[in-house]
Amino acid sequence: VAYLVVFHILFVLFVWTYWKSVFTLPIQPGKKFHMSYADQERYENEERPEVQRQILAEIARKLPVYTRTGNGVSIRIMSVAYLIIFNFSFLSFCRCVLKMDHHCPWVNNCIGFSNYKFFLLFLAYSLLYCLYIAATVFKYFIKYWTVSHEIRLLFHLLSVSWALLTNGRSKFHILFLLFVAIMFFVSLMFLFGYHCWLVSRNRSTL
Repeated sequence: VAYLVVFHILFVLFVWTYWKSVFTLPIQPGKKFHMSYADQERYENEERPEVQRQILAEIARKLPVYTRTGNGVSIRIMSVAYLIIFNFSFLSFCRCVLKMDHHCPWVNNCIGFSNYKFFLLFLAYSLLYCLYIAATVFKYFIKYWTVSHEIRLLFHLLSVSWALLTNGRSKFHILFLLFVAIMFFVSLMFLFGYHCWLVSRNRSTL
């Protein structure tokens, strides 16, 4: 009963965060990041790149955020939507996403400002879920192989076919469940650790 209670708590948390990661729509940048019509015309009519950069820098000074690179402050323009770009990314299937981290095929959504918290929780609960399954199955895995070895010797002495007298399916199920849980646990551990490092440095995958 205790195993079932813990299992279903982890399962519900896992499914809830997965659902939120999938169905939370990415947020687009606010209107303040859109260039005014006058600024658009001034930018388009200017042919010299250095003056264009100066125009962008002038507009960007009024905005509350900026991005630093190795060469200093980086300001770009998204010609599709006339947005002043800092930490935004434009993908055809994601539109323009605020604090874009990456497009995740596992949740079929763009991970950004609106759903990054749910994505991180999804990784954490997936990790705990796999660990819990591996831990609870492991003792039966050990017990099964210990008992199987003794029974195998007994049947061998009696010259009885081992394949006919043991349940091969249960053996496969235990092996499959344990190794799949361990495999996903190891891969998720690296992914979760990487994203925790990104959060601690206030960085994104991009």
